[in-house]
Amino acid sequence: MTVTSPITPPAVRPRAGRRRAGLVVGTLALSLAAGGLAGAVTGSRDAAPVDLQQAAPPAAAAQGSITAAAASVLPGVVSVRAGRATGSGFAIDEQGHVVTNAHVVEGASDVSLVLSNGRTVDARVVGADDDNDLAVLQVSPSDAAGLRALTLGRSAQLRVGDPVLAVGSPLGLEGTVTAGIVSAVNRQARFGDNSTRQSAIQTDAAINPGNSGGPLVNAAGQVVGVNTAIATLGTTRSGNIGIGFAIPVDRMTTIVKNLLD
Repeated sequence: MTVTSPITPPAVRPRAGRRRAGLVVGTLALSLAAGGLAGAVTGSRDAAPVDLQQAAPPAAAAQGSITAAAASVLPGVVSVRAGRATGSGFAIDEQGHVVTNAHVVEGASDVSLVLSNGRTVDARVVGADDDNDLAVLQVSPSDAAGLRALTLGRSAQLRVGDPVLAVGSPLGLEGTVTAGIVSAVNRQARFGDNSTRQSAIQTDAAINPGNSGGPLVNAAGQVVGVNTAIATLGTTRSGNIGIGFAIPVDRMTTIVKNLLD
């Protein structure tokens, strides 16, 4: 997985015994933050058509504090456990649908979620899109009562310098919030199994292994991206160096609708 660069990229580094895609920015290797690349594309074809509402971008004066944004988001964020892989996810509606990365749940027969209140619930994979590294999970109606659906914002109007938060379970530390800014928009990269270049949001909010599938949110607590990958220095370092990447929420909503329709 590469980004256009005049510098020859280093080889992709596999991790945790599972196949991964790499993303290169200049001479920086970029790895997925959890799990391996996903398996076959699946989807539910029996459900009613889904309409995922996206909120209008907030005016600068209407954006709240980081503390308020974090408080509004945390009840809708979960830790995802899929076999030996771990990652993050977030609720998108009141029916118990949760979005995560496809590589987090790749090949897993048993998936469970740890909610913000500490409860562990079972989940099933409704659909996965390997090319875009997105998957939708479903929890039972009774378990959905413990989830707060997050507000989906719009990524098209993000600007460099906008404040953002990355929320998830890096290194298994559930309910972790890190703050930063949008470092770049429309950063061309390859995610998932697709060889086609796609636009990504680049941020300096700390993203580490386990953050995969968690939300990137703006200062109003609206989801603007799905955290997916991080840049690393060389083949032996895997921690955050201030360069993380997220799938734009505008693309996410299109893919999720297709998986649920």
